[in-house]
Amino acid sequence: MKVRSSLKSLKNRHKDCKVVRRKGRVYVINKTDPRFKAKQG
Repeated sequence: MKVRSSLKSLKNRHKDCKVVRRKGRVYVINKTDPRFKAKQG
């Protein structure tokens, strides 16, 4: 999982990427291709 300061660009890498907030952290998750996961905060 990558840790980034900006997740907006990572969201556009794959059509199934979603930006999700959990416990004050922001994540990019992707069910079909998990290598695109990322985290902020």
